[in-house]
Amino acid sequence: MRWSAWMKAAEAGDAAAYRRLLAELSDFLRAVVRRRSGSSGLAAADIEDVVQETLLAIHLKRGTWDPGQPVGPWVAAIARNKMIDALRRRGRRLEVPVDDFAEILPAPVDEEQLSTRETERLLLALKGRQHDVVKAITMDGEDIRTVATRFAMSDGAVRVALHRGLKALASAYRSFRE
Repeated sequence: MRWSAWMKAAEAGDAAAYRRLLAELSDFLRAVVRRRSGSSGLAAADIEDVVQETLLAIHLKRGTWDPGQPVGPWVAAIARNKMIDALRRRGRRLEVPVDDFAEILPAPVDEEQLSTRETERLLLALKGRQHDVVKAITMDGEDIRTVATRFAMSDGAVRVALHRGLKALASAYRSFRE
């Protein structure tokens, strides 16, 4: 109700009412976008981008608001559209850093641990960048970003090489055990 009053006052030239409206809408939009983006994996920076784009759209399209209607649904529709735009720009990928789960994933307990020499021999099954990436991360303890910088690769490419390399190592290990 007060949003509508502030919007009407802003349309009449009251700059203070417009500032109050935008300040309150900012908090509202952050909460709405954060809640709606829960399963989409939007990062905090992406959420803030959607909020800022929505505020800009509200400013640019304020002449389209019908003073006989509440401001809330009009703002929510703009926010929804801006969020959809952000998700489309981002694509359908979900990036979850492997490092976030490294400490909580249980390592399988194996009575017969491989010696360093056996591990090195298994690593020879990998070729090129896969070998370099898997060795750097698993044996040398480097993080993904460091490896990406060292090999001039994107973080995503390092994750893919690591995933594929570990999959190939698992296959080589099964063959080794048989």
